[in-house]
Amino acid sequence: MALMPILRVDPQDMPSFAIVCGDPFRAAAIAERLEGATELAHAREYRTFKGTYKGVELAVVSHGVGGPGAAVCFEELIKAGVTTIIRVGTAGSLAGDYRAGSLIVSTAAVREEGLTRQLVPLAYPAVADSQVTDALYKAALSANPPGPVGKGVTLTVDAFFTGVVDTPHATYERAGVLAVEMEIAALYVIASLRGIRAGAIVALDGDSKSVDEEYDPHRSIVAEAVDAEIRAALEAVAALAQAESNEREI
Repeated sequence: MALMPILRVDPQDMPSFAIVCGDPFRAAAIAERLEGATELAHAREYRTFKGTYKGVELAVVSHGVGGPGAAVCFEELIKAGVTTIIRVGTAGSLAGDYRAGSLIVSTAAVREEGLTRQLVPLAYPAVADSQVTDALYKAALSANPPGPVGKGVTLTVDAFFTGVVDTPHATYERAGVLAVEMEIAALYVIASLRGIRAGAIVALDGDSKSVDEEYDPHRSIVAEAVDAEIRAALEAVAALAQAESNEREI
């Protein structure tokens, strides 16, 4: 079968589960936790690995920064046969109870970005799969991150640094949104449109209001949180696969 044109992977090599992240180096770090991990392709920002975790075959794929490029990754993974995608990423805090080192499981995303508006009307929701969300949250609580674990709505935007136009962060902070990042809305909308499951967990790397001046995602507390969310995502995959197996036996 022909390779996928952007990811450059053979659909015959792709399992039904995939963990995705922005950073190609983080993808490699996740793959190191798999048994029999092999690198399938590395094209542009997209780096693809495959291995097993607790007997479950899964892919680990980097999608780069921002919704449009990430959407290409998600679409091609689905075309290649992936039916469950979990995003593991970082985000800025919008809630005072959750600071650097906290984990947030995203139940839905505010669509303050441009990509999904070209796919569906703005009234269409960006919502996670409930089974994936439940598995992620349960695993995150057991992962012992350095900060608290939250579950709720996240904000997706395109702009990382500010310009002369006010960002929507303060509005959604008042509305109870927990964190802000750049790709989850694309993942949830595409997953819903294509009929697959998706969820996301993010490690908070700082206050979203201080990105222009004081942003430092390389602190040890952030590294500890990222390690915890990776473990949570892997455990969630194992739990979801076990649940699927149990359903088939009924």
